[in-house]
Amino acid sequence: MAKATGAALFLVVAAALASLPVLLPSCRQSSSPSTHTVKRDRILISTIKRGHFKETITVTGKILPINIVYLDAVEGGRVDKVFVEAGSMVKQGDQILQLTNTNLLMDMMFRESELFQQSNNLRNTHLSMEQFKLQLNQQLTDIENKLQQQRRVYERYKELEKDSLISRHEYELAKDQFDYLGKQKELTVESQKSELKFRQAQIEALEESLNRMEANLDIVKQRQENLTVVAPVSGQLTSLAASVGESISPGARLGQIDQWDGFKIRTSIDEQFIAQVKPKDVGEFDFAGQAYKVDVKKIYPEVRDEKFEVDLEFLGEHPPGLKRGQTLHIRLDLVDEAEALLLAKGEFVRSSGAKWVYVLDETGKGAVKRKIRTGRQTSHVLEVLEGVSEGEGVIVSSYESFKNSDRLVLK
Repeated sequence: MAKATGAALFLVVAAALASLPVLLPSCRQSSSPSTHTVKRDRILISTIKRGHFKETITVTGKILPINIVYLDAVEGGRVDKVFVEAGSMVKQGDQILQLTNTNLLMDMMFRESELFQQSNNLRNTHLSMEQFKLQLNQQLTDIENKLQQQRRVYERYKELEKDSLISRHEYELAKDQFDYLGKQKELTVESQKSELKFRQAQIEALEESLNRMEANLDIVKQRQENLTVVAPVSGQLTSLAASVGESISPGARLGQIDQWDGFKIRTSIDEQFIAQVKPKDVGEFDFAGQAYKVDVKKIYPEVRDEKFEVDLEFLGEHPPGLKRGQTLHIRLDLVDEAEALLLAKGEFVRSSGAKWVYVLDETGKGAVKRKIRTGRQTSHVLEVLEGVSEGEGVIVSSYESFKNSDRLVLK
């Protein structure tokens, strides 16, 4: 029995001793970081810099004239004549097509007739006014004549009555008649003033109405003139959607005129870049073996089919021989206005996934493994959000031979 117990104890001790060499390295490894020696001439080091993040995207644009003027039907009607064909060069003021509108023509004829009638009414009222003034003057002249005669009778009777040559009654009759004619004159003058004021107001109302009618007729005539569609600018009539006999609604798009004084490029960009694209962002493209630059001129904020449109204009000369609709592939640089920490993109990304890097220590003779957090990236640079500071050196070559060590010794 004692021999069996001793044998069992021996086996336990032996097993413990056998496992000790395995446990000790594990304990030693967990307590101290691993180190790897690297030759300095076999690594690439990049310095963390602060600058504007620039992302380059490739977009496809089409050549358009610098200015496009659309032709819309101001008035509706039926196409009566087409003077030029699509593709023709036109000058400002050239007739393009003629519309007819019977309702508009009848409206103009009615307004002209109404204006003529109102003009006659005003003329008749003026004539009536002049005749009335003559009547008033005649009436006032008659009253003044009677008043003058009665004044002489009254003054003569007054003298006779003093000498008792006529009766008191005859004198008073003469005086009363004289006073009556004086009051009649005053009333006539006041009545004439009121009547003339009323008739003058009537004339002014007719004149105001006539002016409104003339203004309305001018508008109708202008609408009639709008039935003749003319070129607002000089250029090429690249499209014309109207045929003889066709009915056109007001506001309908009839065509467009392209002004070829210059070119612009219109491109569609994915909506994910709508916050990054800014006016004056510069792009570049190759044409016939030569590089040309463009910049963002106008941004259309409306998003359609997950894309928004941008107009680009040439910086300097444009390539010779460009044609409308020609396609160009443009490398557009999107530069962030805010500064960021930037790190050159290297082979290390394959090993670490840009989640950690080896950062040089203060002596420059070693490098320590450090976690980082990155944001945007291009084929050449990473935006670093956390983990490093401006001016620190980072190993950007491959980490495959470093055996995932915590520290590197550079020799």
